[in-house]
Amino acid sequence: MKVALVHDWLTGMRGGEKILEGLCELFPKASLYTLVFNPERVSMPIRRMAIKTSFLQYIPSVTKNYRYFLPFFPKAIEQFDLKEYDLVISTSHCAAKGVKTVPSSCHICYCLTPMRYAWGFHGEYFGHWPSILKKPLDLILAKLRKWDLDSSQRVNFFLAISENVAQKIKNIYGRKVSRVIYPPVDTEFFTAQGRHNCKDYFLIVSALVPYKRINLAVEAFNRLGLPLIIIGEGPEKNRLERAALKNVKFLGWQAKDIIRRYYSQARALIFPGEEDFGIVPLEAQAMGCPVIAYGKGGVKETVVEGETGIFFYQLQAESLIAAVKAFSKLNFNSETIREHSLKFARSVHLEKLKDSIFTIYQDFKGEKVA
Repeated sequence: MKVALVHDWLTGMRGGEKILEGLCELFPKASLYTLVFNPERVSMPIRRMAIKTSFLQYIPSVTKNYRYFLPFFPKAIEQFDLKEYDLVISTSHCAAKGVKTVPSSCHICYCLTPMRYAWGFHGEYFGHWPSILKKPLDLILAKLRKWDLDSSQRVNFFLAISENVAQKIKNIYGRKVSRVIYPPVDTEFFTAQGRHNCKDYFLIVSALVPYKRINLAVEAFNRLGLPLIIIGEGPEKNRLERAALKNVKFLGWQAKDIIRRYYSQARALIFPGEEDFGIVPLEAQAMGCPVIAYGKGGVKETVVEGETGIFFYQLQAESLIAAVKAFSKLNFNSETIREHSLKFARSVHLEKLKDSIFTIYQDFKGEKVA
């Protein structure tokens, strides 16, 4: 069986790339197709694969500015030649699921989410763009929505990272999800045994992009005056730093072992955006660290209110401030929090993923299920 993996882009290690790592482990001889690739920003299990990039790779500085080439993603992904593969597995939150395959190939899309900026999150991604760009951007997004919907029909089977995403696949694409498989959490690396000497600071670990709503947390902690440490990089960093007071510190991108140390000593993780799943809250919980999260999206499937964290329900600084004050009056047991995270352990994920892929492939070859 000849296997191809398809991933949107490889420019950093976020939740989707951690899923891809597992697929690389399951299929080490597979070819890996992606729009653009920065070898310095991905892990060795991914880097050692046979990686093939699109024509976008040849554009100077594209790995830093790939978002500006969004209108070209459909054409770039469709130009990959996958005729020789028996099994194609795309991990997609943008364009990867739109690859073209032949009828004899089984295409399984492990869907991270339908294209967020095209379906309901326009303001979170593009709200800060100049108004002069609004009309051309609306035209581009209208074309992307049509392509996204049309190309979803090329997928033979969908897997989803959460019940939240499964519902979106049904609502947007009109497709049934074969199975929900939660993304993996490295519970062997992130362990509650390392939680000690907790300090006064709260913690954010996130890409600094608009939809993550880090600005909301900065405003809330400016007003609370409590220490907040923010780990992450992104186009919003300079803007957020200018808005922050001295109690809010930005550490930039940090290595995994440094992030683990900050989890171990934080009072709580702050998670202010709406995610389709969200691995960071589970990494924190694996360390026994409670979570204060916006109560919508995939986090409702990963945080148990009152046991492993608490929610706030309005995207306003006042709502987060009230949650932080309420949190300060509660007690959380780090062992209970850690125990909950084990349901999402990497070993559990890989077993379910392997079983699902091979069952689907066997059904496809035997019955040609569409």
